[in-house]
Amino acid sequence: MSNRIIEDIDRCDCTTIHEEVVGKVRGGMPREDTLMDLSDTFKVFSDSTRLKILCALIQAEMCVCDIAALLGMTQSAVSHQLRVLKQANLVKNRRDGKVVYYSIADAHVETIINNGMEHVLE
Repeated sequence: MSNRIIEDIDRCDCTTIHEEVVGKVRGGMPREDTLMDLSDTFKVFSDSTRLKILCALIQAEMCVCDIAALLGMTQSAVSHQLRVLKQANLVKNRRDGKVVYYSIADAHVETIINNGMEHVLE
């Protein structure tokens, strides 16, 4: 019985299309290729290891060795995840002698993480 009540709440009982609303919203919809890019970006955020790396890099610029020690992972595993994050333009790196340091690519990445954390902690 409770499923039936939920279904009734989730659906309209009419077949009227509100053309003005549909037209307005249609005009403001992003292009399909933009939505695909956004979807790909969110897929990168869907891995908890990558989220841990991003949370660490929000706090400080770090090298692969430091991230591996922090997360208890191999350098190879961390390097693989950093490669994925770099390909998605979420992190950047710089070389200082023999050491390669990673950091958040820009303020948008931190904003996305912080907004996501705020949402799940509500």
